[in-house]
Amino acid sequence: MNEKDTKDTDEINLLDLIVVILKRKKLILGITLAAASITALISLVIPPVYRAETRILPSKLGGSSAIGLLSQISGMSDLSFGALGIKTTEDLYIGMLKSRTIADRIIDRFDLMKLYDTESREDARNILGSALKVSTDKKSGIITIGIEDKDPKRAAEMANAFVEELKNLTKGLAITEASQRRLFFEEQLKEVREALAKAEEDFRSFQERTGALEVKEQAKAVIESIANLRAQIAAKEVQLKVMRTYLTPNNPELKKAEEELKALRAELSKLEASGANSPDPLIPTGKVPKVSTEYARKLRELKYYETLYELLSKQYEIARLDESKDAVLIQVIDKAIPPEKRVKPKRKLMVAVATLTGFFTSVLLAFFIEYIQNASRSPENRERIEAIKSYMTFRQRKV
Repeated sequence: MNEKDTKDTDEINLLDLIVVILKRKKLILGITLAAASITALISLVIPPVYRAETRILPSKLGGSSAIGLLSQISGMSDLSFGALGIKTTEDLYIGMLKSRTIADRIIDRFDLMKLYDTESREDARNILGSALKVSTDKKSGIITIGIEDKDPKRAAEMANAFVEELKNLTKGLAITEASQRRLFFEEQLKEVREALAKAEEDFRSFQERTGALEVKEQAKAVIESIANLRAQIAAKEVQLKVMRTYLTPNNPELKKAEEELKALRAELSKLEASGANSPDPLIPTGKVPKVSTEYARKLRELKYYETLYELLSKQYEIARLDESKDAVLIQVIDKAIPPEKRVKPKRKLMVAVATLTGFFTSVLLAFFIEYIQNASRSPENRERIEAIKSYMTFRQRKV
């Protein structure tokens, strides 16, 4: 077949297609108009849905020098360093907006179980979650909170209610790094205060029981030095724990801190060795070795808790000041108002899609009908069609 014959064949095939479409134009037009008309009626019956939106700008989290402050306190194993990580994205606020706590408050506030006609709170949460649309602009940090509802006024009220509940929730949560530190120091202060009171009581009882009323200045200075060194070592250990979370093992700053800790421990060992053989002459004779050792231990413990309590008190006050500076502020840029235009149903789009779908479906149906008619004219194809019909028919078997 030459190029001319191929071109003629293509033209004939194209003409055949046009002929089939024109031949079945009533069928195609009827199905297309029916699909468009039915969809248009359905779109008119569907109740309109409105979306009210409010835009907020939450303050950034973090910014306090937690690492520098933590390096001055003793190492308490209860501190979770991962919990003190600085949060810098708006994902935290979006997660809070989608939390079960805020959802339940909105459900109770607007009686949504009755409005949504649900028997369980979980179903109401799911419907509310579908109506809630939250997005964020990564460049500006602005969060958009949208609520879809059949009542435009209620949609605006619910959107504004989400902002109010978000503010109430942030007030009761320690979401800033400073507030987390403040809670940690507050808990540790309570424990150290109790330990200090116990150490003071033990020391007083020991003095009354043994008659050891005081220690000479040289021995006292050694004991206080030991207590201070222990507190410094504990603080340096915390500093190293924090530094290892963001520095590599070969970092010069980390190496320097490790050497400082090693030197402090060596100095403590020397002091403890020199102070172990320094009995106090004011302690009754005959009990000097035993009583002086216990006296030194109790005094050292008392001085340790006094130093630790003083350090924690300072850090607690610093954390409180930082918390007031880092207070979460949620600024409302655009307050939600009742929308004038619906977002659903999109009638023009529905009708356009239905029209195109109906047209292409009817064209395919027209070609299928034409193919069946042409195939039935051939004896072989007629037999095949009859066989297909027989297999598609369920016949009752004879007994």
